[in-house]
Amino acid sequence: MDLSLKSEHKAFAEEVRDFARRNLSPATKEKTLSGKHYDRDDHVVWQQALGRQGWLAYTWPKKYGGPGWGVTERFLFENVLAEEGAPRIIPFGVKMVGPVIYTFGTDEQKERFLPGIRSSDVSWCQGYSEPGAGSDLANLRTRAVREGDHYIVNGQKTWTSYAHWGDWIFCLVRTNTEAKPQEGISFLLIDMKTPGVTVRPIIMLDGAHAVNDVFLDNVRVPIANLIGKENEGWTCAKFLLANERLGIAEVPASKRGVGMLRAISDDPSMAERIADVDLQVQALEMSELRALSTMALGGAPGPEVSTLKVRGSEIQQRIAELAMEAVGEYAAPYQPGMLFHDTNETPVGPDHAPPAAPRYFNMRKTSIYGGSTEIQKNIVSKMVLGL
Repeated sequence: MDLSLKSEHKAFAEEVRDFARRNLSPATKEKTLSGKHYDRDDHVVWQQALGRQGWLAYTWPKKYGGPGWGVTERFLFENVLAEEGAPRIIPFGVKMVGPVIYTFGTDEQKERFLPGIRSSDVSWCQGYSEPGAGSDLANLRTRAVREGDHYIVNGQKTWTSYAHWGDWIFCLVRTNTEAKPQEGISFLLIDMKTPGVTVRPIIMLDGAHAVNDVFLDNVRVPIANLIGKENEGWTCAKFLLANERLGIAEVPASKRGVGMLRAISDDPSMAERIADVDLQVQALEMSELRALSTMALGGAPGPEVSTLKVRGSEIQQRIAELAMEAVGEYAAPYQPGMLFHDTNETPVGPDHAPPAAPRYFNMRKTSIYGGSTEIQKNIVSKMVLGL
């Protein structure tokens, strides 16, 4: 793993930085650095700019329209954009379903779906979790029954991030109720405009509308939208989850979080704790780079990425806890309105106080979504340690 910065790497980093400063809206950057909520356009306008540059699908190989970057370029790209206050790329298209399609899909499916993902002209959301089937995903109950050249889909998905913005949803559905749980699942792509698809918002404690319930009532889905073989969707699901867990580590965002802690606290008693979490972030970064190096040599994310998901979640939560401590009593007032860009409210305490408590509570989810910490430890125990 060679991460020494050669002259061409430094030039690349400056190219990315210059691009961000020319294309990232100052209002969007301000939201990132102040912890305020994004609007849809904050993501879409930025992602479409990346798409025009050929950088949105930065993890993709050249064969499928990506830049074909190595570990160093990917590392620099993510870190420079985090430093410049760019919003996180919504992962459901470019980092989740896109790789599934170019790995398991037909040539027709690649031609149909990949261009819109690369350009961010088509938005995607993830239909995995269900009431009673989140971390234990194999127990999902959404049914797909084949009728002629269509599946008829009935069920409910929940905690579906950005479903209210989504043009398409990729879903795990049960196509065989007699087989073992993992063996009766298929991977379907569903147009959100199809009759029978209903989205109901879930408003979080911080006032944001990011997640939703999605109801599927007799939704007709063409057989052509099946990725891979019927009843073999668990293979696609595991591949996608490994990529998701690699992204959940969120190292660049945590590095920015450490910088934020140092900016808001000059208390000597906090310095040691901030330094400790900084070291944890650096260690996590090296572990992530080892995984990326394996992928650069042609490998796929393996079960070891579960350790990245566990540690990344814990570190994000620790940064949120330290922010609460740094703000002190000013974290107590509940001010969700302050997290919206167009607010007329006046903050209680310093400007950085209002996001502290909402972020703390929101970060509790990181050890649950993408597979809970307990599930990840089971994976590591079985697949890595052989216990």
